[in-house]
Amino acid sequence: MVKDLELLTSTDTDFYFDEYEMGNTPLESSTVFRIFCPRARKLEVELFDSYKQKKGARYPMEQDANGVWNVLIKSNLVGKLYGYRITPPEHHGNDFIATDELVADPYSKIVTTRNTYRQEPKTLIVGEQDYDWEDDEFVAPDDHRDLIIYESHLKDLTAHASSKCKKPGTYKGLLQKKQKGGLAHLKELGVNAVEFFPLHKYAYFEPPFKEKTPEGYFNTWNPYERNYWGYMSSFYFVPETMYASDGSNKTDKIIGTSDKAIREYKDVIKSLHKEGISVIMDVVYNHVSQYDLNPFKFIDKGYYFRLDQNDNYITESGCGNDFRTEAPMAREMICDSIKYWMEEFHVDGFRFDLANLIDWDTVDAIRETARSINPNAILIAEPWGGGYDPTGFSQHDFAALNDQIRNGVKGSDPVHAPGFIFGKWQHETSRLSLENFVRGTLENSANGRFRSSRHSVNYLASHDGYTLGDFIRIAMDNDLVNQPVDDIKEIKELSEEALKIAKLGALYLFTSQGITLVHEGQPWAHSKIIRPNGANPSDAYQLDHNSYEKDNETNYLNFSDIKLNKELYNYYKGLIAFRKSAAAIRKGKPENIGYQYFKDALLVTFYVLGADTSDPNDYFVSLNGNIDEEQTINIPGGEWEVMADNERAGNEPIEVIEDTYTLRPATGVILRKLRD
Repeated sequence: MVKDLELLTSTDTDFYFDEYEMGNTPLESSTVFRIFCPRARKLEVELFDSYKQKKGARYPMEQDANGVWNVLIKSNLVGKLYGYRITPPEHHGNDFIATDELVADPYSKIVTTRNTYRQEPKTLIVGEQDYDWEDDEFVAPDDHRDLIIYESHLKDLTAHASSKCKKPGTYKGLLQKKQKGGLAHLKELGVNAVEFFPLHKYAYFEPPFKEKTPEGYFNTWNPYERNYWGYMSSFYFVPETMYASDGSNKTDKIIGTSDKAIREYKDVIKSLHKEGISVIMDVVYNHVSQYDLNPFKFIDKGYYFRLDQNDNYITESGCGNDFRTEAPMAREMICDSIKYWMEEFHVDGFRFDLANLIDWDTVDAIRETARSINPNAILIAEPWGGGYDPTGFSQHDFAALNDQIRNGVKGSDPVHAPGFIFGKWQHETSRLSLENFVRGTLENSANGRFRSSRHSVNYLASHDGYTLGDFIRIAMDNDLVNQPVDDIKEIKELSEEALKIAKLGALYLFTSQGITLVHEGQPWAHSKIIRPNGANPSDAYQLDHNSYEKDNETNYLNFSDIKLNKELYNYYKGLIAFRKSAAAIRKGKPENIGYQYFKDALLVTFYVLGADTSDPNDYFVSLNGNIDEEQTINIPGGEWEVMADNERAGNEPIEVIEDTYTLRPATGVILRKLRD
């Protein structure tokens, strides 16, 4: 039991809070606690010596005029745990949840939790970090069009046995040398940025399947009882403790008992920076975790959440609740979180999940906060949520995921709406659209969305939906939808025709102006074949289009599969190396990009002049979307180096040609010439 300590309640403790306003602040001989809870009638902090301790010592807090409760306890409490006991207002309705539960601090830096859907969090008080950054600095490039981003779940990079990792699925495992996965994989590919799935502390466990809980939850949707991807944030200042060396994903285990997650995640970022790889965190501020004891719900439901006329959660997010980002203290918390990850962890940027649910004033506050710390901070919006508005984000100087190029080039549905690489027209797409995608999908042209190609994050697949490889497989054989795969190896290995289509998609992606994003496993057509994991779902061995709940080989990257599509893997490596060397292909001015061969709508042919960039070369690119017809193109005067054809790609010329070039069906070519 924590012994009675001398304490002082005061409203004059603001001098302690220059940076992160709320939470606990351990000082040399005292600890200050502050929490915003404007409508509570009474509030106490309860201190514990250990996680399993049932009752702790309670200390009353005093509320100031701004609704902030605070107390100064004259003792250094590092290593102790705490939570808040909140007494609701005397008269309240459904807009305030009264609870007897201990409420953890939303500004926690580490929470100790139990591996159940409730988590039962207690805040662990950690001292000031003495971490040695070794002069580490941000590595985001001045021009974000120089980025080639690899979107990946941290665990997927090492969890499969093929990675040869001794500590699979952990921060430390990512950095292990002499393995096929982890940092070694990122280096081999040559990407210069990694976008991690959410690493905020999140609600990994969902309620038991088909079993009513005391709270009234009845899980009929998730037989795996997991939320593996992490899009259910619980604590916005805590790195996920499950991936620490003292973490675990086993049921009922207690995790987060030390600050190892903090130190080990910092090791990951520092090591990636040493290799010139930027770190982008996928962050979820549009809603919070739904089934655990999320603190915001108990601090003040009506303040922190958007509610309908009956004070029920509005859920445009589809995740059970929408966070009220426009509330001043909610906005401040989001900006404090951004500041914390940048200043304390040296994170280079963020991808904002369902960002259209974040109000514009908060969007602007995020941008100002991030770029006051690092002028080159990477800010990427997923421009969905109660609508779709990439143009709005471009106007607020955010990049955004470019669904137009994804849908136009690949398609939006493999059965009903395949795109250009299959010789088809996705319903939104036109010839003018295909040309505009190359320029950066600019808003003054067909199907345009962005003020500048700086804001266009070009991609063909991400974690949502089928992998690019599976999309291609299904588009070529519709019978694969919702049917078990008979021969896993046969499905994984692309046919000759599928390989051509995969390469054509890659060529289009890597020759388009803007930021390039590649989903994990895309370079070898990774397939998500559903693996039963005790739940034995009826969809076992089908191709998965939504694997958010599967912490198993459905998602894990199987590096042994690279050999099945080695030619495609080498092609991606070659295109990455080529794009890094070709500034004009990344950031040419739109007026220096022109088109040819207008009579054939499926033959996208264009030149890029490099005079407005540091690039000494000009380029000529032709992409033949016809799946049955070859095309012969006339090449501008002089000799041109072939940098990519239907077989190979790279930064070294394959051959030198002039006059004409014949493109086989569903193939492309990149030509380069030193400018006179």
